[in-house]
Amino acid sequence: MFEKRERQDRQYMKLMIASDIHGSAFYCEQMLEAYQREEADRLLILGDILYHGPRNDLPEGYAPKEVISMLNPMKSHLLCVRGNCDTEVDQMVLQFPILADYCFLELPAGEVKYGEAEPKRKDTNAETINVFATHGHVYHPKHLPPLKNGDILLTGHTHIPACEEITDADGNIYRYLNPGSVAIPKEESAHSYMIYENGCFQWKNMKGEEYMTWKTDSRF
Repeated sequence: MFEKRERQDRQYMKLMIASDIHGSAFYCEQMLEAYQREEADRLLILGDILYHGPRNDLPEGYAPKEVISMLNPMKSHLLCVRGNCDTEVDQMVLQFPILADYCFLELPAGEVKYGEAEPKRKDTNAETINVFATHGHVYHPKHLPPLKNGDILLTGHTHIPACEEITDADGNIYRYLNPGSVAIPKEESAHSYMIYENGCFQWKNMKGEEYMTWKTDSRF
């Protein structure tokens, strides 16, 4: 259905982040249209892909089989972690791994051109940012995973966009990020996703309109 276009003369890595599709073919289609429009290099899905969950109302266009048919052709573009609504049965019908509890990403912290050995970053000594990506039902701001000072905790699960500084009992400072939900946003938030590119996280609605930004150089 979707043909992924080749990157058009872009010099920097671009990551799209989305979460909590919950079986909505209507919003899964919008998510993939956004991915194509953004021309991102990878799509990171933070769990809860097919099942709507007993605590949620059915999302618009609830059709898990259609979601399967849309995502499987995109398998080479997808990175996923397991949500609390994702099961081994879901893995049987999806052609890409979805059952990892977390993934750890090391992203370039500033302006990094393809082919360069090291990032060019003038405003801080950090050349990369470390991101602990998980769904959020196990690890979250009130139950942190093992992190180092300055790391980022990236989750879905709450269906609420977030960009918050958090501090642990030892005084270490982290950043908590959440893209919100593609299909079932809560607290009057937008159906949304995130983009990471060139040292900057952006939150966008499904039309691609930006409504929040956080630059990684502001973390120090």
